[in-house]
Amino acid sequence: MGTPRKRFLPVAGAIVFAAFSLGSLEAQGQESFYKGKRLTMLINFGSGGGVDVEGRLFARYLAKHIEGRPTIVVQNMPGGAGLNAVNYLGEVAPKDGTTFGYFAGVPWQYATEPEKFRIDLRSYEFVAYEANATVFYARTDVAPGIKEPADIAKAKGLVSGGLGVSHPRDLGIRLTLDMLGVPYRHVSGYQSTQTARLAFQRNEINFFGETTASYRTAVQSLVNEGQAVPIYFSPSWNGETLSVPKQLEGLPILPFQEIFRKVRGTSPSGQLWEVYLAALALTSTMARLDILPPGAPQGAVAALRNAVQQLKADREFHEEAMRTIGYVPDYEAGPDTNRQTRLGLTVDPDVKEFVAGYIKRARK
Repeated sequence: MGTPRKRFLPVAGAIVFAAFSLGSLEAQGQESFYKGKRLTMLINFGSGGGVDVEGRLFARYLAKHIEGRPTIVVQNMPGGAGLNAVNYLGEVAPKDGTTFGYFAGVPWQYATEPEKFRIDLRSYEFVAYEANATVFYARTDVAPGIKEPADIAKAKGLVSGGLGVSHPRDLGIRLTLDMLGVPYRHVSGYQSTQTARLAFQRNEINFFGETTASYRTAVQSLVNEGQAVPIYFSPSWNGETLSVPKQLEGLPILPFQEIFRKVRGTSPSGQLWEVYLAALALTSTMARLDILPPGAPQGAVAALRNAVQQLKADREFHEEAMRTIGYVPDYEAGPDTNRQTRLGLTVDPDVKEFVAGYIKRARK
């Protein structure tokens, strides 16, 4: 693997995360905060997609572990490449701890285009985060025929789809195809992964990427039917090494850098690769954010973090997760989560400048 120039990496410490356990005294002090209350959990993408499936699973079992046993009502709020729900949570939603978000695709958008956030994302209260991965797949009938991952290099008339030109999913698609040197046309603006997947099935687009959960629950059947073939997945990057996320265990799919070697005969390097690594640091490590609006009571923050810690040890949750999405999400939550996440939202100015131009070119 090529060694990236340091000027394109996130600032030191921005991508180093650790799990912390809440102290029992703090949890006991907030044990009745949610007694008799109802919570609304916002999901920033439409129903049926991977984020929705994961979020609803999270909400159903989290409710068991919140002291006071409140009801959690899930509300999908798609649009704006996921930003509609984020801005609603910060501007409109109650600040009393009764509304929180289960969001995907947010950190990279903030790191590269913070002006789109009407409320500074760093002012929100971060309850937990989870790492995840994206699996990129293509239709098998793309000329001259895609039978195995390396065939993507021969593709003619490839049309990729996305959720928004500034969305990290779009960036991942474009960056990897550009590095491979594959000619393509990118069509963006689909409201949800489900909408884009339907476009894929109708052959409006023939290349897309989805979370591991979404891939397992919705795309695997397309692969089994011979309509699609997985091409590669996005690895995790901690600033020093690339690794395979736990969610990929059992799936016969290679990471992007391995497919690049098969196609190009060398390891990826250069500016696009460096920017891709910087994006992975945010999009893979903080793929999911569980957050409360700015000014939310600390009692709410502590109660939800404590519930997440208990959720991680819930055997029923583990079993249901394996049946539903094929793996057990590994959420991290603790008293240091705010500091860790806010550090992780900082990206080198050179990356911001490059991505701004990259997004601008996609809008032409």
